[in-house]
Amino acid sequence: MAFNFHHVHLKSPDPEKTANWYVKAFNFEIVGDRVRDSGDRFIVCKTQDGVTVNISGARSGEVMGDGDADAHWGLEHFGIQVDDIEAEIERLVGLGAVVKQPPGDVSSRPRIAFVAGPNDTRIELLQLD
Repeated sequence: MAFNFHHVHLKSPDPEKTANWYVKAFNFEIVGDRVRDSGDRFIVCKTQDGVTVNISGARSGEVMGDGDADAHWGLEHFGIQVDDIEAEIERLVGLGAVVKQPPGDVSSRPRIAFVAGPNDTRIELLQLD
């Protein structure tokens, strides 16, 4: 059986606000927006390279724990490739992101940094060249 990556699902107390942040931050495209029978708003986004990112609120009666943008067990982060890591960090901080780990030495490749996005989601930025 073949396995293909299908999607990432982010939970948010304000799915519209979170989806719009990712549209501004990484040029996501909102391709669907509805309220499901389970009572949660469910927004479907696509990255520029076609990855589906679902963003939804809590289902009716669902109790949500806090996000965690620090290193942790489980799904720890997702990575976004950028051309200029310093410029992207500055831009994302302007959108409300918080730097969790700045990029290292300019001579090392890939250069990586971590920021906290909406709802304390851990996002890795990678500059490959």
